[in-house]
Amino acid sequence: MATEIETGRAEVNGQAIAYTHQGSGPAVLLLHGFPQTRAMWDTVAPRLAEQFTVVTADLRGYGDSSKPDDMTAMSFREMGSDQVALMRSLGHESFHLVGHDRGARTAHRMALDSPNAIASLTVMDIVPTHLLLEDLHQEVARAYYHWFFLAQPAPFPERMIGADPDYYFESCLLGWGGARLEDFPAEALAAYRKSWRDPACIHAMCNDYRAAIDVDFALDAADLNCQVSCPALVLYGATGAMAKQYDVEATWAPRLAKMRAAAIPGGHFFVDQHPSETAEALLDFLVNSQRSDIR
Repeated sequence: MATEIETGRAEVNGQAIAYTHQGSGPAVLLLHGFPQTRAMWDTVAPRLAEQFTVVTADLRGYGDSSKPDDMTAMSFREMGSDQVALMRSLGHESFHLVGHDRGARTAHRMALDSPNAIASLTVMDIVPTHLLLEDLHQEVARAYYHWFFLAQPAPFPERMIGADPDYYFESCLLGWGGARLEDFPAEALAAYRKSWRDPACIHAMCNDYRAAIDVDFALDAADLNCQVSCPALVLYGATGAMAKQYDVEATWAPRLAKMRAAAIPGGHFFVDQHPSETAEALLDFLVNSQRSDIR
């Protein structure tokens, strides 16, 4: 059944964060990754909203959210602080948290910084940020070259991308696991293009990657011995770059005290490629994580 969808922009943590809000029941926050927006959840959120209150939000720097100019403002800690404040502004002091790609890295930081707010954590198709940067090898560097291209000093990557943003960012969508443009719903693809054609968004996304190296790496190094204690789910694309290069489950085992892991058909963008399978995996985990005896 269709649920009423509320759309707004919340003024929180010094930023304007765009969001949608639908459904009823325990709250779930869904965070997108690069180079997408909250539109990536449009085919998954209605299924979750049958049993949960679902919030999707644009990270700062992306989509319809505000776009700070400073590099340090694009750290995962700052992006996560926005989202905790957003959920509190909507009346959700505690919530389930789901993130894909950069949203997953933000979600992991939120679970470390605000553990009392996070009822459960789901990270999608990433290995821990510190591990990826500390233990970098040739195959990963080649597949994830964009980490180091986008992190080059401004305005070099911004000017290169700005010459043809659709070509550059669509090449990102088509990588990391064999996606096709046809795998992305037309409405979502239109939202992504609108976002990444904005020079301020291009700059913010570059700063996101600069901050991962210059800010987040040190923050994560200080928390290497910290475990997330809430129930956690690790999902990854069965044919994606991360699954090819890592034992994804093993990379998370020391960091998540109560962990489940599963592969979803498809590559990095399996949410777009296989939304039904993604929604069912999330529902199974979220419903079960409501139980106090989960292990």
